[in-house]
Amino acid sequence: MSGVDENREGDLSLGGGNRIPLSELVEQASRSGGPGGQHVNTSSTRVTLRWNLRETCGLRVEAKARALAKLEKRLTRSGELVLHADAHRSRHRNRQDARERLQTLVAAALVAPTPRRPTKPTRAARTRRLDAKRRRGESKQQRQGRADDD
Repeated sequence: MSGVDENREGDLSLGGGNRIPLSELVEQASRSGGPGGQHVNTSSTRVTLRWNLRETCGLRVEAKARALAKLEKRLTRSGELVLHADAHRSRHRNRQDARERLQTLVAAALVAPTPRRPTKPTRAARTRRLDAKRRRGESKQQRQGRADDD
């Protein structure tokens, strides 16, 4: 089995009831650049993966809103997330790599930030701040006294 976490229907699982349906993925193969000898000139091993985040039915409403906000800069005007994979010499490995990267990217975007708990400064911190303010004020007072001596 590959490193991609898939559920019963073969969809990419994101956790929390969210998934990326494989039927929504558009894969396109093209020729990959870089070294590889004669084989690289004749085979289309680079995989371009497109997934429309705005029109997906695999994400819950709040998850889709969070993903749209976090991945906004990576989306096309039509709301598609485009990934290219050409690290491997076989199309199959590049397809797996692109799906894994898509799954990781979207799963990371769905993580809700932990809410900040407001805290109060400690007594020692308040004392340090007031002492520092007092020292700054005293040094400024000393400078003012020297200006009168002229």
